[in-house]
Amino acid sequence: MKTLRTWDIFALGFMTFALFLGAGNIIFPPMVGVAAGNHWWWAAAGFLIAGVGLPLMTVVALARVGGGMAALTAPIGNKAGLLLGVVVYLSIGPFFATPRTATVAFEMAVAPFVGGAAGHLLWFSVLYFVLVMGLSLFPGRLMDTLGKWITPVLLLALSLLSVAAFVLPAGALLPASGLYLEQPLAQGFLQGYQTMDALGALVFGVVIVQAIQNQGVTAPRLHTRYTIVAAAIAAVGLGVVYISLMHLGAHSQGLAEGASTGAEVLSRYVQFRFAAAGQWLLAVVIVLACLTTGVGLVSACAAYFSPLLGVSHRTVVLAVGLFSMAVANQGLAQLIAVAVPALYTIYPVAITLVVLNLLSALWLRPSRVFVPALSVALGFGLLDGFGALGWGAWLPAWLAWLPGQTMGLGWLLPVALVVLLAAVAERLRQR
Repeated sequence: MKTLRTWDIFALGFMTFALFLGAGNIIFPPMVGVAAGNHWWWAAAGFLIAGVGLPLMTVVALARVGGGMAALTAPIGNKAGLLLGVVVYLSIGPFFATPRTATVAFEMAVAPFVGGAAGHLLWFSVLYFVLVMGLSLFPGRLMDTLGKWITPVLLLALSLLSVAAFVLPAGALLPASGLYLEQPLAQGFLQGYQTMDALGALVFGVVIVQAIQNQGVTAPRLHTRYTIVAAAIAAVGLGVVYISLMHLGAHSQGLAEGASTGAEVLSRYVQFRFAAAGQWLLAVVIVLACLTTGVGLVSACAAYFSPLLGVSHRTVVLAVGLFSMAVANQGLAQLIAVAVPALYTIYPVAITLVVLNLLSALWLRPSRVFVPALSVALGFGLLDGFGALGWGAWLPAWLAWLPGQTMGLGWLLPVALVVLLAAVAERLRQR
């Protein structure tokens, strides 16, 4: 029976880490640190619970069912499961997240050197997606190309930035501001929740399992074990990066005056500490982080849609890559305006689906719990989506009274009550 060597397991973990670490994961934490100030440790704890805990939980759930959306959605039926899978893959893939990797890489890493003209974005996106598609065409080599080559370079650049954050802080800690004064843990959780990495975990699970299979490992129990180990390695790496960047932000409040994004905070810090060389260091981190995530997303879409549509892996890679290239040239602001409401709608459904699968041993007839719970999650998700569209005035007033609504978690209590009622009804019916 084929097993993975220790170095191969670490390479798989590095690959998983690189899949999750997009530019958004790098620019969120510094801004949290700036606002949290001397309460940054509490904010970091909240951020880690949501920004690392939820994705890790999702990968574990996928590992237990074999790494695919079809098994995860089996209790709600083939048609509903297929619809949910297609919506998740399109939303987190070519409709938003994949094009965003190119636009964020351009705006943060390239535009500071060449300018932000539309023509520059076009040429960059062409080169970027040629590279993304080239790497995605060979899924059997992802563990080598990402885990053994690209990610170590990314880790080296991140290590330099992380060590500098602790050894060379930009200034002393100042008091927290805003809601971080009294609720640093809750606000950190909210920011980690809004990274929506659990959606990314839903599509990356199949890439991780496929990478294991391509190494000749055939035993399903080993697929599960190696996937969970890889997710744990990635979680540790993400945690270290998040803590370092929040520490950087918390000690950069003087530099961050007037900054509206974490990207500005990072840019000011590296220029303050490393002058022009710092901007190159930041550019390397951002481009590699975006590239690895883009490759993972395109590979995941190809792995899902290729058997579904009955076309080759190469065909789907080219279609997703070219479509993403076209969408990327609409600009980052337009992408966010269109996609964020959709993501807010899907997110409660995705988290509910994962938790119900993790608790699968409790259900006598899973469909009797999954269907009502996911229906309620979808209803509240739609309300969140309408709110993200700016239609808050049309939403019912009672939503504001739900616990956690200000954190985007108003759906949690209603879904939990429905799960409880459905489970009780299920057992009474069984009797």
